[in-house]
Amino acid sequence: MLSLDPTSTALVLIDLQNGIVGMPLAPRTGEQTLAAGKALAIRFRDAGATVILVRVAFAADFSDAPPGKVDRAMQIPETGLPPDWSTLADGLQQPGDIVVTKRHWGAFTGTELDTVLRRRSISTVVLGGIATNFGVESTVRHAWEHGYHVVVAEDACSSVSAELHAMTIGHVLPRLSRVIHAADLDLIGA
Repeated sequence: MLSLDPTSTALVLIDLQNGIVGMPLAPRTGEQTLAAGKALAIRFRDAGATVILVRVAFAADFSDAPPGKVDRAMQIPETGLPPDWSTLADGLQQPGDIVVTKRHWGAFTGTELDTVLRRRSISTVVLGGIATNFGVESTVRHAWEHGYHVVVAEDACSSVSAELHAMTIGHVLPRLSRVIHAADLDLIGA
């Protein structure tokens, strides 16, 4: 059991939004990942801890999408993204939650996330979301680089393949965080 102080811990859920939850994912579906994220958020809210919901969104013309030249660029639909693509999944956001919009894989670069955490004296972040090896991993890396203690709820994460999820959970994230199951997390006083 990992015990954390809710006054200095925040839950950060990555990309649990309409355009991503419905994608083909593994080892768990988007709906399963969303349900796990919702359950964690309830526990954090009940303990008085900070809940931060991160979504990715772009301008209609994608002028704010990362411009770097890469071998496998993000596929931009000619017709653009559906209007509700970046809308947080139904029932996730509750009053008091903080919403951060990013335009990269990670939730720190170009957003107010670090300021939000520091002004609330948060020293530990618990992460979950989609995709384990993209948005979650990138956010974990930046949180670790910023000096936060990082915890990943493995059963609240999923990816585009079970292999990518397993590689990230087994080989990358243990070097940057504590990887646990949500049931093994205790918020002191909750």
